[in-house]
Amino acid sequence: MSDDTDAQRPKRRVQSFGRRTVLRGAALRAAAPLLPAATAVSAAAPRRTPAAGSASFRWLGTSGWRIDVDGRTVLFDPYLTRFKTGLFDGGFTPGTKLRSDPGLVREHIGHPEIVLVSHSHWDHVADVPHIAKSTGALVVGTETTFHLLVAFGVDPGQISVVKGGEVLDFGGITVEVVPSLHSRNKRHSYFAPGTLSAPPAAAPRTISDLPEGDTLAFQVTAGSGGPSAFLMGASDFSERSVQGLSPDLAMVAVPSSASTSRYVPRLLRALGRPGVVVPVHWDNFEEPLSEPPRRDPAMDLEAFTAQVHHESPTSRIVVPDYRATYDGDMRPNP
Repeated sequence: MSDDTDAQRPKRRVQSFGRRTVLRGAALRAAAPLLPAATAVSAAAPRRTPAAGSASFRWLGTSGWRIDVDGRTVLFDPYLTRFKTGLFDGGFTPGTKLRSDPGLVREHIGHPEIVLVSHSHWDHVADVPHIAKSTGALVVGTETTFHLLVAFGVDPGQISVVKGGEVLDFGGITVEVVPSLHSRNKRHSYFAPGTLSAPPAAAPRTISDLPEGDTLAFQVTAGSGGPSAFLMGASDFSERSVQGLSPDLAMVAVPSSASTSRYVPRLLRALGRPGVVVPVHWDNFEEPLSEPPRRDPAMDLEAFTAQVHHESPTSRIVVPDYRATYDGDMRPNP
Protein backbone atom coordinates (compact mmCIF):
# COMPACT_ATOMS: atom_id res chain seq x y z
CA MET A 1 0.00 0.00 0.00
CA SER A 2 1.46 3.39 -0.92
CA ASP A 3 -1.13 5.91 0.18
CA ASP A 4 -2.19 8.38 2.81
CA THR A 5 -4.44 7.83 5.85
CA ASP A 6 -5.33 9.89 8.93
CA ALA A 7 -7.15 8.17 11.78
CA GLN A 8 -5.43 5.82 14.19
CA ARG A 9 -6.70 2.90 16.21
CA PRO A 10 -5.30 1.56 19.53
CA LYS A 11 -1.69 0.51 19.13
CA ARG A 12 -0.17 -2.93 19.44
CA ARG A 13 3.09 -1.96 17.79
CA VAL A 14 0.93 -1.27 14.75
CA GLN A 15 -0.53 2.10 13.86
CA SER A 16 -3.81 1.80 12.08
CA PHE A 17 -5.81 2.81 9.07
CA GLY A 18 -8.01 5.80 8.44
CA ARG A 19 -9.12 7.81 5.44
CA ARG A 20 -6.83 8.61 2.57
CA THR A 21 -6.08 12.32 2.39
CA VAL A 22 -3.71 12.44 -0.55
CA LEU A 23 -6.47 12.36 -3.09
CA ARG A 24 -9.98 12.15 -1.82
CA GLY A 25 -12.88 14.30 -2.97
CA ALA A 26 -14.58 14.45 -6.29
CA ALA A 27 -11.63 12.92 -8.12
CA LEU A 28 -12.25 9.66 -6.33
CA ARG A 29 -15.49 9.16 -8.18
CA ALA A 30 -13.87 9.20 -11.61
CA ALA A 31 -11.35 6.65 -12.82
CA ALA A 32 -8.76 8.08 -15.19
CA PRO A 33 -8.03 6.09 -18.37
CA LEU A 34 -4.78 4.41 -19.21
CA LEU A 35 -2.13 6.81 -20.45
CA PRO A 36 -1.86 6.44 -24.22
CA ALA A 37 1.20 4.41 -25.11
CA ALA A 38 2.36 6.99 -27.63
CA THR A 39 2.93 9.54 -24.86
CA ALA A 40 4.61 7.03 -22.59
CA VAL A 41 7.45 5.74 -24.74
CA SER A 42 10.64 7.63 -25.42
CA ALA A 43 11.67 7.79 -29.04
CA ALA A 44 15.30 7.23 -28.07
CA ALA A 45 16.77 3.72 -28.22
CA PRO A 46 17.38 1.99 -24.88
CA ARG A 47 20.93 2.17 -23.56
CA ARG A 48 21.30 -1.58 -23.12
CA THR A 49 19.62 -4.55 -24.76
CA PRO A 50 18.82 -7.48 -22.45
CA ALA A 51 18.43 -11.03 -23.71
CA ALA A 52 14.78 -10.74 -24.69
CA GLY A 53 14.15 -14.44 -25.16
CA SER A 54 15.40 -15.59 -21.75
CA ALA A 55 12.49 -14.36 -19.62
CA SER A 56 8.93 -13.13 -19.86
CA PHE A 57 7.09 -10.63 -17.69
CA ARG A 58 3.43 -10.16 -16.90
CA TRP A 59 2.15 -7.27 -14.79
CA LEU A 60 -0.28 -8.45 -12.13
CA GLY A 61 -1.44 -4.95 -11.29
CA THR A 62 -0.43 -2.74 -8.34
CA SER A 63 3.30 -3.57 -7.99
CA GLY A 64 2.87 -7.27 -8.81
CA TRP A 65 4.73 -9.28 -11.44
CA ARG A 66 4.91 -12.80 -12.77
CA ILE A 67 8.37 -13.57 -14.17
CA ASP A 68 8.88 -16.80 -16.12
CA VAL A 69 12.41 -18.05 -16.72
CA ASP A 70 12.87 -21.32 -18.66
CA GLY A 71 9.64 -22.80 -17.36
CA ARG A 72 10.17 -21.57 -13.78
CA THR A 73 7.97 -18.89 -12.25
CA VAL A 74 8.80 -16.12 -9.77
CA LEU A 75 6.01 -13.94 -8.36
CA PHE A 76 6.45 -10.51 -6.82
CA ASP A 77 3.69 -8.97 -4.66
CA PRO A 78 0.91 -11.02 -6.28
CA TYR A 79 -2.33 -9.25 -5.26
CA LEU A 80 -4.94 -10.80 -7.54
CA THR A 81 -8.30 -11.02 -5.73
CA ARG A 82 -8.49 -7.20 -5.59
CA PHE A 83 -11.53 -6.89 -3.35
CA LYS A 84 -13.35 -3.64 -2.58
CA THR A 85 -12.42 -1.59 0.51
CA GLY A 86 -14.06 1.71 -0.45
CA LEU A 87 -10.62 3.25 -0.95
CA PHE A 88 -11.40 4.62 -4.40
CA ASP A 89 -14.92 5.87 -3.79
CA GLY A 90 -14.45 7.89 -0.60
CA GLY A 91 -15.76 5.24 1.81
CA PHE A 92 -12.60 3.48 2.97
CA THR A 93 -13.38 0.75 5.53
CA PRO A 94 -10.44 -0.47 7.66
CA GLY A 95 -12.52 -3.40 8.86
CA THR A 96 -12.86 -4.86 5.36
CA LYS A 97 -12.44 -8.62 5.65
CA LEU A 98 -9.48 -10.22 3.93
CA ARG A 99 -10.27 -12.76 1.27
CA SER A 100 -8.60 -14.73 -1.49
CA ASP A 101 -10.40 -16.21 -4.49
CA PRO A 102 -8.64 -19.52 -5.32
CA GLY A 103 -10.05 -19.75 -8.84
CA LEU A 104 -9.09 -16.21 -9.72
CA VAL A 105 -5.61 -16.62 -8.26
CA ARG A 106 -5.09 -19.86 -10.16
CA GLU A 107 -5.77 -18.07 -13.47
CA HIS A 108 -2.69 -15.90 -13.06
CA ILE A 109 0.08 -17.62 -11.11
CA GLY A 110 1.05 -20.78 -13.00
CA HIS A 111 3.29 -22.97 -10.83
CA PRO A 112 5.39 -20.52 -8.82
CA GLU A 113 8.65 -21.63 -7.28
CA ILE A 114 9.40 -18.35 -5.47
CA VAL A 115 7.17 -15.57 -4.13
CA LEU A 116 8.88 -12.28 -3.28
CA VAL A 117 7.02 -9.92 -0.92
CA SER A 118 8.02 -6.26 -0.57
CA HIS A 119 5.91 -5.53 2.53
CA SER A 120 2.81 -6.71 4.34
CA HIS A 121 0.00 -4.31 3.41
CA TRP A 122 -3.04 -6.12 2.03
CA ASP A 123 -2.55 -4.99 -1.58
CA HIS A 124 0.76 -6.86 -1.59
CA VAL A 125 0.27 -9.88 0.67
CA ALA A 126 -3.43 -10.78 0.86
CA ASP A 127 -3.22 -13.63 -1.67
CA VAL A 128 0.21 -14.88 -0.57
CA PRO A 129 -1.00 -17.27 2.19
CA HIS A 130 -3.26 -19.11 -0.26
CA ILE A 131 -0.53 -19.19 -2.92
CA ALA A 132 2.03 -20.53 -0.47
CA LYS A 133 -0.25 -23.24 0.93
CA SER A 134 -1.65 -24.34 -2.43
CA THR A 135 1.61 -24.41 -4.41
CA GLY A 136 4.39 -25.03 -1.88
CA ALA A 137 6.32 -22.02 -3.24
CA LEU A 138 9.06 -20.50 -1.11
CA VAL A 139 8.10 -17.05 0.20
CA VAL A 140 10.88 -14.48 0.66
CA GLY A 141 10.06 -11.49 2.87
CA THR A 142 10.56 -9.61 6.12
CA GLU A 143 10.21 -10.90 9.67
CA THR A 144 6.74 -9.31 9.85
CA THR A 145 5.69 -11.13 6.68
CA PHE A 146 6.99 -14.35 8.24
CA HIS A 147 4.93 -13.92 11.40
CA LEU A 148 1.77 -13.04 9.49
CA LEU A 149 2.10 -16.03 7.16
CA VAL A 150 2.69 -18.38 10.10
CA ALA A 151 -0.53 -17.03 11.66
CA PHE A 152 -2.30 -17.85 8.38
CA GLY A 153 -1.08 -21.43 8.64
CA VAL A 154 1.85 -21.37 6.22
CA ASP A 155 4.64 -23.81 7.08
CA PRO A 156 7.49 -21.77 8.69
CA GLY A 157 10.00 -23.86 6.76
CA GLN A 158 8.49 -22.49 3.55
CA ILE A 159 9.37 -18.88 4.40
CA SER A 160 12.80 -17.26 3.98
CA VAL A 161 13.26 -14.22 6.23
CA VAL A 162 15.52 -11.55 4.74
CA LYS A 163 16.62 -8.09 5.83
CA GLY A 164 18.20 -6.67 2.68
CA GLY A 165 21.69 -7.21 1.32
CA GLU A 166 21.25 -10.93 0.63
CA VAL A 167 22.07 -12.31 -2.82
CA LEU A 168 20.18 -15.59 -3.22
CA ASP A 169 21.11 -18.19 -5.84
CA PHE A 170 18.19 -20.30 -7.05
CA GLY A 171 20.16 -22.15 -9.73
CA GLY A 172 19.66 -20.01 -12.83
CA ILE A 173 17.67 -17.28 -11.10
CA THR A 174 19.46 -14.80 -8.85
CA VAL A 175 17.50 -12.70 -6.37
CA GLU A 176 19.20 -9.72 -4.75
CA VAL A 177 17.35 -8.37 -1.71
CA VAL A 178 17.51 -4.58 -1.38
CA PRO A 179 16.71 -2.64 1.82
CA SER A 180 14.01 -0.14 0.89
CA LEU A 181 11.42 2.31 2.23
CA HIS A 182 7.68 2.75 2.08
CA SER A 183 6.00 5.59 0.19
CA ARG A 184 5.54 8.95 1.91
CA ASN A 185 2.29 10.90 2.01
CA LYS A 186 1.79 14.67 2.05
CA ARG A 187 2.53 14.78 5.78
CA HIS A 188 5.87 13.01 5.23
CA SER A 189 4.50 9.96 7.02
CA TYR A 190 3.28 6.69 5.62
CA PHE A 191 0.34 4.35 5.65
CA ALA A 192 -0.18 1.77 8.44
CA PRO A 193 3.32 1.43 9.89
CA GLY A 194 4.25 -1.25 12.39
CA THR A 195 6.25 -4.45 12.77
CA LEU A 196 5.67 -7.82 14.40
CA SER A 197 8.21 -9.77 16.46
CA ALA A 198 5.93 -12.80 16.91
CA PRO A 199 2.89 -14.24 15.15
CA PRO A 200 -0.41 -12.60 16.17
CA ALA A 201 -2.61 -14.66 18.48
CA ALA A 202 -5.09 -15.31 15.66
CA ALA A 203 -4.96 -15.24 11.90
CA PRO A 204 -5.51 -11.71 10.53
CA ARG A 205 -9.13 -11.16 9.50
CA THR A 206 -9.25 -7.59 8.21
CA ILE A 207 -7.00 -5.27 6.23
CA SER A 208 -6.28 -3.33 9.42
CA ASP A 209 -4.58 -6.44 10.83
CA LEU A 210 -1.75 -6.14 8.30
CA PRO A 211 1.01 -3.63 9.16
CA GLU A 212 3.67 -2.54 6.70
CA GLY A 213 6.41 -4.41 8.57
CA ASP A 214 9.38 -2.75 6.81
CA THR A 215 9.80 -2.64 3.04
CA LEU A 216 12.13 -4.41 0.62
CA ALA A 217 12.91 -4.14 -3.07
CA PHE A 218 14.32 -6.98 -5.17
CA GLN A 219 16.46 -7.39 -8.24
CA VAL A 220 15.81 -10.60 -10.17
CA THR A 221 18.28 -11.77 -12.81
CA ALA A 222 17.55 -14.58 -15.26
CA GLY A 223 20.62 -16.77 -15.73
CA SER A 224 24.02 -15.31 -16.53
CA GLY A 225 23.01 -13.41 -19.65
CA GLY A 226 19.30 -12.82 -19.19
CA PRO A 227 17.65 -9.56 -18.20
CA SER A 228 17.78 -8.15 -14.69
CA ALA A 229 14.67 -6.49 -13.28
CA PHE A 230 14.52 -4.13 -10.30
CA LEU A 231 11.17 -4.52 -8.52
CA MET A 232 9.65 -1.94 -6.16
CA GLY A 233 6.57 -2.28 -3.96
CA ALA A 234 6.41 1.35 -2.79
CA SER A 235 7.54 4.76 -4.02
CA ASP A 236 10.55 5.47 -1.81
CA PHE A 237 13.99 3.91 -1.64
CA SER A 238 17.38 3.89 0.05
CA GLU A 239 19.67 5.65 -2.38
CA ARG A 240 22.84 4.03 -1.02
CA SER A 241 21.26 0.58 -1.17
CA VAL A 242 20.42 0.75 -4.88
CA GLN A 243 23.72 2.26 -6.02
CA GLY A 244 25.43 0.00 -8.52
CA LEU A 245 22.53 -2.37 -9.20
CA SER A 246 22.34 -1.30 -12.89
CA PRO A 247 19.24 -3.30 -13.88
CA ASP A 248 18.12 -3.71 -17.47
CA LEU A 249 14.51 -3.09 -16.42
CA ALA A 250 13.29 -0.93 -13.55
CA MET A 251 9.71 -1.42 -12.36
CA VAL A 252 9.29 1.91 -10.55
CA ALA A 253 6.40 2.76 -8.22
CA VAL A 254 4.68 6.03 -9.11
CA PRO A 255 4.49 8.41 -6.11
CA SER A 256 1.24 9.90 -4.82
CA SER A 257 2.98 12.94 -3.28
CA ALA A 258 6.15 15.01 -3.66
CA SER A 259 7.30 14.40 -0.08
CA THR A 260 10.31 12.33 -1.15
CA SER A 261 12.84 14.82 -2.45
CA ARG A 262 13.69 14.42 -6.15
CA TYR A 263 12.46 10.84 -6.08
CA VAL A 264 12.63 10.09 -9.81
CA PRO A 265 15.99 11.68 -10.71
CA ARG A 266 17.76 10.33 -7.62
CA LEU A 267 16.44 6.82 -8.22
CA LEU A 268 17.28 6.72 -11.92
CA ARG A 269 20.78 8.04 -11.35
CA ALA A 270 21.42 5.54 -8.55
CA LEU A 271 20.20 2.70 -10.79
CA GLY A 272 22.45 3.78 -13.65
CA ARG A 273 19.61 5.06 -15.85
CA PRO A 274 18.06 1.70 -16.85
CA GLY A 275 17.35 0.94 -20.48
CA VAL A 276 13.65 0.34 -19.74
CA VAL A 277 11.53 2.02 -17.06
CA VAL A 278 8.10 0.57 -16.25
CA PRO A 279 5.75 2.60 -14.00
CA VAL A 280 3.78 0.50 -11.49
CA HIS A 281 1.39 0.99 -8.56
CA TRP A 282 -0.52 3.70 -10.43
CA ASP A 283 -3.67 1.68 -11.09
CA ASN A 284 -6.98 1.36 -9.24
CA PHE A 285 -6.23 -1.97 -7.58
CA GLU A 286 -9.85 -2.63 -6.70
CA GLU A 287 -10.82 -3.18 -10.33
CA PRO A 288 -10.51 -6.73 -11.75
CA LEU A 289 -7.53 -7.77 -13.82
CA SER A 290 -9.93 -8.80 -16.60
CA GLU A 291 -10.62 -5.12 -17.33
CA PRO A 292 -8.20 -2.55 -18.80
CA PRO A 293 -6.10 -0.78 -16.14
CA ARG A 294 -7.77 2.28 -14.66
CA ARG A 295 -5.68 4.94 -13.03
CA ASP A 296 -5.71 5.82 -9.34
CA PRO A 297 -6.72 9.50 -9.46
CA ALA A 298 -3.89 10.36 -7.03
CA MET A 299 -1.24 9.30 -9.51
CA ASP A 300 0.07 11.80 -12.06
CA LEU A 301 1.36 9.33 -14.62
CA GLU A 302 2.11 12.00 -17.22
CA ALA A 303 4.28 13.97 -14.77
CA PHE A 304 6.10 10.78 -13.79
CA THR A 305 6.89 9.82 -17.38
CA ALA A 306 8.00 13.38 -18.12
CA GLN A 307 10.43 13.25 -15.20
CA VAL A 308 11.82 9.92 -16.39
CA HIS A 309 12.30 11.25 -19.91
CA HIS A 310 13.99 14.41 -18.62
CA GLU A 311 16.40 12.60 -16.32
CA SER A 312 17.10 9.60 -18.57
CA PRO A 313 16.17 10.43 -22.17
CA THR A 314 17.64 7.16 -23.49
CA SER A 315 15.37 5.06 -21.26
CA ARG A 316 12.36 3.53 -22.98
CA ILE A 317 9.19 3.97 -20.90
CA VAL A 318 6.67 1.13 -21.05
CA VAL A 319 3.27 1.64 -19.43
CA PRO A 320 2.15 -1.96 -18.82
CA ASP A 321 -1.21 -3.60 -19.38
CA TYR A 322 -2.66 -6.49 -17.36
CA ARG A 323 -3.60 -8.33 -20.52
CA ALA A 324 -0.15 -8.46 -22.15
CA THR A 325 2.90 -10.65 -21.67
CA TYR A 326 6.24 -8.99 -22.34
CA ASP A 327 9.62 -10.36 -23.37
CA GLY A 328 12.89 -9.59 -21.60
CA ASP A 329 13.09 -6.19 -23.29
CA MET A 330 9.49 -5.37 -22.22
CA ARG A 331 8.09 -5.65 -25.72
CA PRO A 332 4.68 -7.36 -25.98
CA ASN A 333 4.81 -10.99 -27.06
CA PRO A 334 2.58 -11.77 -30.05
